[in-house]
Amino acid sequence: MNQKELNEIRRRFNPEKTNIGKVYGCYVNTAGNVVARTEVPLSLEADSEKEKYLAILKGALGGSLGKNLVSIPFSTADAADNEKHKLLCELRRTSLADPELREKLFSAIIAGFSIEDANLLILLCDEVYDVPRRSKNDDDDGSDSVYHYILCAVCPVKDGRADLGYDHRDSAFHITVPSQLVGAPAVGFLFPAFDGRTANIYSALYFTKNAGEIHEDFVDAVFGTPAPMSSAEQKDTFCEVLAETLEEDCSFEVVQAVQGELRNRIAAHKESRDPEILEITPEEVGDILATSGVEEEKVAAFRTKCGEKFGGDTLLPANLVPQNRVTLETPDAKITVAPDAAVQVETRVIDGRKYILIPADEDVEINGMNVHVK
Repeated sequence: MNQKELNEIRRRFNPEKTNIGKVYGCYVNTAGNVVARTEVPLSLEADSEKEKYLAILKGALGGSLGKNLVSIPFSTADAADNEKHKLLCELRRTSLADPELREKLFSAIIAGFSIEDANLLILLCDEVYDVPRRSKNDDDDGSDSVYHYILCAVCPVKDGRADLGYDHRDSAFHITVPSQLVGAPAVGFLFPAFDGRTANIYSALYFTKNAGEIHEDFVDAVFGTPAPMSSAEQKDTFCEVLAETLEEDCSFEVVQAVQGELRNRIAAHKESRDPEILEITPEEVGDILATSGVEEEKVAAFRTKCGEKFGGDTLLPANLVPQNRVTLETPDAKITVAPDAAVQVETRVIDGRKYILIPADEDVEINGMNVHVK
């Protein structure tokens, strides 16, 4: 899915646009036991509650593509052999109406996911969306296709914090404890994916609130496929491959050149408003290394190792380099500079010692106090 397709589905969770009939819920305690099951007909709910349910469900489509939202591909063989994929397809085919199928999914989620010291609320809904045709002016021009999807949101539920509150009954303030509160989704998914503005049953869109944590057990329990790398794992693996293959050529200047080019591509992609996720191949990164003076043998080793570690997949620049900062770190110091100022940073050996030099022509502060550099 690209950004425009994602935004189109996000808009379905507007109370005035949605066709969602029921929201099914399963409330689970910290021991993994089901406390309650619910069926909420949205059309009969008060507007405030309907909006809240839709807002929580929409949260399972939050964050950024490639970071919080990652594609879970299924092979064509999964249609015949993967029981998890079969279950998702059956849930969609029956519009979630079969309680036994719902229980199978709830059980899989309970077995594959938990949050310490929090109960869980699993919400499940489906919608049939008449996909409008787009005219040359990007206006709606009738509809000739239907997108039927299911969406799941798994939310932590915690006790409210005890605090001083006003009691109208005796016109006084007392310590009160609010009832249990449903938090934003921690994980969730959309199935099937909305690719090319149509259903792709060989792909799901998986959501994790913490982009650095992919929750492998949940992915295995719900999708029956290997979990993709989290954004943090992608960055760490990329850095590891660079260091291992370049060895002594993994210099400050080379890394600065690679990260600078990745930032430039991210900025250009953002400016272009291209809805597709920005990707880069190991071959392209190798070209950057070669331009930076790295010998061809090590460039080839990098490309090979990258292919092995990432399984032939393309890389996502947004996951490989921070876009708004450059951090320089030694065992005793940590310095953060803006990307535009990173080109002014240099390394130098003075009297046999290695130094990182940062220009200090402007004002300098130490713990908020202006100081003079003599």
